[in-house]
Amino acid sequence: MTTIYAFANQKGGVGKTTTAVNLAAFLALRDASVLLVDLDPQGNATSSLGVERFALSHSIYQSLINHVPVNGIILPTKISKLALAPSTAPLAAAEVELASIPDREHLLSEKLRDVSAGYDYIFVDCPPSLGLLTVNALTAADRVILPVQCEYLALEGLAQLMHTLALVQENLNPRLQLFGLVMTMYDSRMRLAQQVVEEVKKHFPDQVFQTLIPRSVRVAEAPGFGEPLATFDPYSRGAQAYAQLAQEFLEREQKQTAERAARIADEEQPSVMSHMPYAVGEASEVL
Repeated sequence: MTTIYAFANQKGGVGKTTTAVNLAAFLALRDASVLLVDLDPQGNATSSLGVERFALSHSIYQSLINHVPVNGIILPTKISKLALAPSTAPLAAAEVELASIPDREHLLSEKLRDVSAGYDYIFVDCPPSLGLLTVNALTAADRVILPVQCEYLALEGLAQLMHTLALVQENLNPRLQLFGLVMTMYDSRMRLAQQVVEEVKKHFPDQVFQTLIPRSVRVAEAPGFGEPLATFDPYSRGAQAYAQLAQEFLEREQKQTAERAARIADEEQPSVMSHMPYAVGEASEVL
């Protein structure tokens, strides 16, 4: 069964795209089939995977606005089990164009339904805003991952983002769950970074991933070469951190899946009373 993850944060420059790209790459190298949907008009996820976005004739924009099937825009990448639904410049106008479309919040969900059977995971890289594109991603997603930069200002937007998630869950997508927060650009030499991690863990004790993504030159360089860290420099600190994050991701997913199955089993378990020949009132009458 395919699980859709949205990577969201309304603040730019927090490592959102970097986390989506590299986590997808390491999962693909572990033999999971992954589709990365670049829903950011800046197209950084597309460029990070070595695709020249300005040379593309079709992208996720054509799927949302011009009804081109998602299967018709998907591109292969250098990692065999990782595919890309790219972004191009016209996506910047999609916010305005979507505003006049009925049921506009569910467009992405409808488009992904046609391709979901072919992948274990679909990752949606959201734009750094809480507009219609991000709402579409959250409406389509089963779970959301929040990359959080280890700096003080990154904390200020978390409350607004959590409020948006609650609104989407209440009004558009009741199955949406917060899967975890990834602390990015961590510098162990800075006391502030440690304080930010502690503060986030205090408010989200069960949701913060233990893996800390370090601030690293190689992490910053990899997109310029059009490669994820897994192939660009697999032995770098950043690559090792994302490999560890992929392992933690799989362990957390397995645990949550098992807990969900147990809850469903409990809900379906017939009541003891249903096996009795009489209800309590009826039994008293018989006696």
